[in-house]
Amino acid sequence: MSRDEDLERRLARAMTGAAETFPPHSPDLVRRSVVRGRRMRLVRATQVAAATAAFAVVAAGGTLLGTDALGGRGGTPGRPTAGGPAHSTVRSPSRAPVSVSGAEMVRTLTSLLPPGGTVSAASGRGSEEGGPAVWPTARLTYSTANGSSGIDVSVARLDPGTTADQGSGDGCLPVEVRPYDKCTTRKLPVGALLTTTESFTYPSSDTGQKRWYVVLTTPAGAQLTVQEFGGGGEKGSADGADPLLSIAQLTSIVRSPAWNKAIAALPVPREAASAGTSAAVRRVPGARMTRVLKSHLPRGGTSSGLNASDDLVQLVYDDGRGKNMVQADAQYDMTELLARHMGCAGVAGVCEATTLADGTKVKKVRGRSEKGGPATVWLVDTLRPDGRRVAVREVNSYAESTPVTRPTPALGMDELLAIALDKRFFTG
Repeated sequence: MSRDEDLERRLARAMTGAAETFPPHSPDLVRRSVVRGRRMRLVRATQVAAATAAFAVVAAGGTLLGTDALGGRGGTPGRPTAGGPAHSTVRSPSRAPVSVSGAEMVRTLTSLLPPGGTVSAASGRGSEEGGPAVWPTARLTYSTANGSSGIDVSVARLDPGTTADQGSGDGCLPVEVRPYDKCTTRKLPVGALLTTTESFTYPSSDTGQKRWYVVLTTPAGAQLTVQEFGGGGEKGSADGADPLLSIAQLTSIVRSPAWNKAIAALPVPREAASAGTSAAVRRVPGARMTRVLKSHLPRGGTSSGLNASDDLVQLVYDDGRGKNMVQADAQYDMTELLARHMGCAGVAGVCEATTLADGTKVKKVRGRSEKGGPATVWLVDTLRPDGRRVAVREVNSYAESTPVTRPTPALGMDELLAIALDKRFFTG
């Protein structure tokens, strides 16, 4: 495990402990953030770059040249190259022999837009510009007589060992996290993964500014992401207008060979640190967690929307009377972080805290969704004397931010406790 991975893991644990103080208890918050973050930082690379480096501002307000949406002047979509975009957050000592400037990134993005519109508020970041993260990016506002869209692109490479579909089974974010996304993914003939998503700037709502994005990941871990905000820049509009460019046009942009120079300018990803460089962090495999959780679900129902990763499994269970999100979170070495958070002090809702004969601390909470919606959340959190922790929670809907689908959650508190006390999470 690399030092960065170890730091990420320890940070996630610390944040989980802090989150315990906010009622009702939501042990999935940090894990959701980590899983989602691995993918969404790709589409947020432009915003990160904007905060860490100066931008090369280029001409604003000019009329676009007559180019098609497939590639440079008259270009066509190209096959993704094996040495594509970089996402490594550590600059390698062996730099790529070429570089790309922020102005070049903007010119490339501009050349791939449909003719007849105008560009304003354009800025970019090159491969050599400041900070340890090397993410060439470009952003601009594209306008026509029909309105405006904020468009940005980032070129990145996944960290070593990270897969294109990390955090979900097919490259799309899980419905429990992004309930209103319309996401599709497909493998291209060359082995690349193309994911297209129609979403909203605020993913917990199905109204407001629309946000569409396309992510192309090559077999070698190169990633290009283009995203578009309807009505202008991110959070710049709330009228729900469709973005000007279609998903097909965004796909053409992200697949264009015009990005080859930016891809070639990325640093070689740092090799993973040797096993002896940091202390191993124990994890509970997602496959095991899935088996254990499913074994407790009442027969006769169906499960869907599976989202499993180390230490976390989420799924939607339907007993025929409505969909119900169920989640289990398992961790080692949580005694110190949770020592003061296994009681009911400051917890909203109905809370009960007890200690079992073997010393296992148990906290049961029934409350409202922390997202402010109508959903009901039931939670059973357990902490064993040796620091092993399992928290099981359910919501009477397929996601916290969606309308309720049944009067109460499907599983009773005793059933949640039986799941949380199952030793097979840690023994297989």
